[in-house]
Amino acid sequence: MKILFISLGCDKNLVDSEEMLGLLTKSGHRIVDEEEEAEGIVINTCCFIHDAKEESIETILQMAEYKKTGTLKALVVTGCMAQRYKEEIIEEIPEVDAVLGTTSYEDIVKAVEEAAKGKHFQEYKDIDYLPRIEGRRVLTTGGHFGYLKIAEGCDKHCTYCIIPKLRGRFRSVPMEQLLETARDMAGQGVKELILVAQETTVYGTDLYGKKSLHILLKELCRIRGIRWIRILYCYPEEIYDELIEVMKEEKKICHYLDLPIQHASDRILKRMGRRTTQKELREIVDKLRREIPDIILRTTLISGFPGETPKDHEELLDFVEEMEFDRLGVFTYSAEEDTPAALMEDQIPEELKEARRDEIMELQQEISLEKGETRIGQELVVMIEGKVSGEPAYIGRTYGDAPKVDGYIFVQTGEALMTGDFARVRVTGALEYDLIGELTNEYTE
Repeated sequence: MKILFISLGCDKNLVDSEEMLGLLTKSGHRIVDEEEEAEGIVINTCCFIHDAKEESIETILQMAEYKKTGTLKALVVTGCMAQRYKEEIIEEIPEVDAVLGTTSYEDIVKAVEEAAKGKHFQEYKDIDYLPRIEGRRVLTTGGHFGYLKIAEGCDKHCTYCIIPKLRGRFRSVPMEQLLETARDMAGQGVKELILVAQETTVYGTDLYGKKSLHILLKELCRIRGIRWIRILYCYPEEIYDELIEVMKEEKKICHYLDLPIQHASDRILKRMGRRTTQKELREIVDKLRREIPDIILRTTLISGFPGETPKDHEELLDFVEEMEFDRLGVFTYSAEEDTPAALMEDQIPEELKEARRDEIMELQQEISLEKGETRIGQELVVMIEGKVSGEPAYIGRTYGDAPKVDGYIFVQTGEALMTGDFARVRVTGALEYDLIGELTNEYTE
């Protein structure tokens, strides 16, 4: 069959999509880009926050129209929304033929083929089951970088988060399986490996009885072809000394960490169910910067959490101004059903949430520009992402820029470069979130 695949949501969801694409192509199905020619459409959905839920619903409804007008025989819905709203999807969108829960994506071929025969198909394995996919993933990131999902689920149970109910308890992927996947990705041309999970820092605690991310990193560094290894989603309270040491020792590991702290007011952190205080957050950030002076720190915050007072917001602003995070994003609080926070009193009006978010981002924009200007004159190693249309320039990323979430460096050169090339670039200018530079000489180390 000709199958269109739509992946929504986070990079962890994208890994599941790439696994499903691998299974479908291995079974002889052909992936297409146009809805009009698709005989099967698979939508891997997200419903982490309200906007993601709306996007998933809208996409399903749009694709359902092709049941009436096109060649579409099978419409399959997978992922977090499929897990959370399985009955509602089947009842309210009759065009949907098959629904797979978050731990059932290994059955995608059966779902598509049964649906094509006119049969309704549903599969929901135990929420704590960990699928093991045999065979090669189909990488959708361009081939020069790829995501390695090292664990599934989460045990933290923050009061605003639905993930444990959709993805189950924390389960580490066995190390030998990850190394096998990483070697295969390197064989496909991946040069930057990005480690993801709901929380990467506690990797191995369930399988090996101790935090083992540093051990995994050492093994990954031995894989030929991998040049950069980047770590995302590190809960600050779980940062540990062996992890810091391996980041200092291994040249392939980017001096970059993503620390989702969510807030800085102790009162709000407690209401969120977070396990840190502002004092502890300061200590962690200070320690990382002391041990790894060139480290780039990214964080995410939530504005307008229930009960957040003007004083709490000002405390968060002061913290952001003082900490000067290199990268920072803000979400407005989204009240998700079946979470404790949704039932809390003192819900904040949407307009106020957005105003507080905008105020934080305006402050961060100033910080980001100032930090960018300090880079002028430096030489940085850059991974080329593509060419600027019609200009003698390329788009690239430094070790301090994760794809899709951080900024770029625009590299001015008349030389021909390829996506995935590494180049040495001198920074000549700075914008709010991006840098401008010029090629010095090709980087081949």
